[in-house]
Amino acid sequence: MTTMDTSEFRTLLEEERQRISEAIEYLSPENPGNMQDAVGELAGAGVDNHLGDMATVTFDRELDEGLGEGAQQTLDQIDRALGKIEDGTYGACERCGKPIGEERLRARPWATLCIDDQRLADRGE
Repeated sequence: MTTMDTSEFRTLLEEERQRISEAIEYLSPENPGNMQDAVGELAGAGVDNHLGDMATVTFDRELDEGLGEGAQQTLDQIDRALGKIEDGTYGACERCGKPIGEERLRARPWATLCIDDQRLADRGE
């Protein structure tokens, strides 16, 4: 990206990286141990077992794990974008090589595709 100052995007990426890292740190203590630990007595031979409680715990655990995985993927994309800033390839579409629009990069600074190629990718093309 030769005509654009990348310092603004570096700042955006670093701020988002910090925010996501904090979210991941928050999610980790929410789900310590295994499912048995999470449900405690509910999964054991206790007399108060209730399928609704088990379903709630399972749903919450799976939701948190999904959020954590998505956050980690975004964190990886941010790190990749920061690397592209370092090597001078930031802002170039990985598919067609054309510049990614500044508006798109402000909205999603870790974008790797221009909007046209992203639309094609979203359609599976």
